[in-house]
Amino acid sequence: MTTATPVWLTPEAHARLLNELEVLRRWASAGVDGDDSDAADSNAVAVRRAQQGRIQQIHDMLAAAVVGEDPPNDGVAELGMVLTVRFEDSAAVPGGSAGGDTETFLLGVRGADYGDIEVYSVKSPLGEAICGARTGERREYLLPTGGVQAVTLLSAVPYGLHAR
Repeated sequence: MTTATPVWLTPEAHARLLNELEVLRRWASAGVDGDDSDAADSNAVAVRRAQQGRIQQIHDMLAAAVVGEDPPNDGVAELGMVLTVRFEDSAAVPGGSAGGDTETFLLGVRGADYGDIEVYSVKSPLGEAICGARTGERREYLLPTGGVQAVTLLSAVPYGLHAR
């Protein structure tokens, strides 16, 4: 048996996901009205599949949800942490300038609303590279262009502490 990776949610984000799930379930049970044309049938099938996919995504997040708690404040880059990183070769960063640009973002789960902070998934190239790093640790990841980007973790703070 595998254990799901915790998804750290604020009570507000948890409530929004529950509400969205209820709305999607109502739409799914109501069905899709339309004409009998092939295009309408094809669109209806696509809409139902998208709804079912989102329902499953929300269900998975809620099943692993840790609500109203912060991950440990241990300085390790992991889900639920707000990370500040420095890109070592900022020429590789779009719009970057010499001197090492920094960026702050939440290492989280796409699809849950965390307010106005940028969210990177642990499955993104940067997320995969930085996950598990400790403050001061340097990692590298492959860019879509084929180049390599070096990044250093400057800080990792639980989302709840960062938001305060």
